[in-house]
Amino acid sequence: MPRPKSLTPQAIAAAALTVIDRDGLAALSMRAVATELTLTTMALYRYVDDRVHLERLVVDLVLADLDVAPPRGTWQKQLSVLMERARRAVSAHPGVTPLTLSHRQDSDGVRRLGEAMLSTLASAGFHGQRRVIALRTLLAYLVGVLQAQHLGSLSGPGTASLAAQGDYPLLAQAARTARTVSPEREFQSGLKIVLAGLSVRPTV
Repeated sequence: MPRPKSLTPQAIAAAALTVIDRDGLAALSMRAVATELTLTTMALYRYVDDRVHLERLVVDLVLADLDVAPPRGTWQKQLSVLMERARRAVSAHPGVTPLTLSHRQDSDGVRRLGEAMLSTLASAGFHGQRRVIALRTLLAYLVGVLQAQHLGSLSGPGTASLAAQGDYPLLAQAARTARTVSPEREFQSGLKIVLAGLSVRPTV
C-alpha cells in the first residue's frame, strides 16, 4: 500500500515560493522544491504533477488572502483600491509577477481579482469589448509596474547611471527626478493617469 500523503499544497507552495524569492523564477524546478522540502524529486511527484502545477500553487498562495471586496466610492476608487491590494500582495514576491498572467485561467486568486474588477467595470457602464480592453489595460499596467520596479527600480543603479549621462540631457534630468519617486507614488500616480484615460469614452 502507498504511504498516505503528508504534505499539504500550502507547504509545497511555500517551499516553491522560497526558491523563487531566493534564487529567482528561473530556478524553480521540481528538483529545487524537493530539495527545499528534503524530499527526493520522485517523492515530490506524489503531490504535484510538474513545474506548471507548482507555479499555480505559488500564485494561489501569494493571492490567498487578497481582499477583493471593493470599498465604497466611485468606480475609479474601487479599482484603485483593488489594484493597490494586488500590488502589495505580489510586490512582496516580485519573482511571481509573470505567473499571474500565465496562470490567469487556473489560479483562483487571479480569477477572483479579475471577477471583482469586471464587476466594478460593469457597474460603471463598461460593456463588450470596451470592458475587455479596460480590464486588460489595468492588468497590463499592474504587471508592467511590478516588473519595472523589480527589474529596473527608480532607486536602483540603472537610474543612477542614467542620471550621470551627459549625451542625453533630458533622460539624465528625468532620471535624477525619478530617484526621488517612491514605488507607491510611482504606482498610484500612474494608475490615476490610466483611470482618467478609461473615463473618456472612445469616439471610434
